[in-house]
Amino acid sequence: MSRFDDCLSHILKFEGGFVDHPADKGGATNKGITQAVYDAYRKTNRRSVKFIEDNEVRDIYQSNYWFPAKCAILPIPVDLVIFDSAVNHGVNRSAKLLQEAVGVTVDGVIGRITMDAVREMEPDQVAEDIICSRREFYRRIVDANPEQNVFLRGWYNRLDLLAKACNLDAEGEI
Repeated sequence: MSRFDDCLSHILKFEGGFVDHPADKGGATNKGITQAVYDAYRKTNRRSVKFIEDNEVRDIYQSNYWFPAKCAILPIPVDLVIFDSAVNHGVNRSAKLLQEAVGVTVDGVIGRITMDAVREMEPDQVAEDIICSRREFYRRIVDANPEQNVFLRGWYNRLDLLAKACNLDAEGEI
């Protein structure tokens, strides 16, 4: 099993079956894949994300999140934390979280300067800093839009379990 498959297995623990929560701005989602992302993936012969197949899920996660977020070249456990961030926040924001954690210019592009900075730092500390930043980010989302509070406990639980999977001490309170 590849590192991608190991990380995907962790992600899919949180990205369950079909949901279409009225407060979720992403709309209809299955296994963490939104209808819009699925439509873009299928291009033709579109259908409801309810019917997404496991091979499509794997391909979308790898091509839309794992590779664009440079997870394949990040150290363990930063790879998993950034992958989870890319899935939850988008590739650009996950790159910015990484850049903030390693103290380089925040432009949303993981290039040579970002990767050099990552290599200079302790991977566990980078991963822990990103998880803590994500916790603050979720809090800001709820502060700006209290309707999103319905998701806060789940988001925090996800981060706590991510920290645990990475053997980090980054758990927090709601």
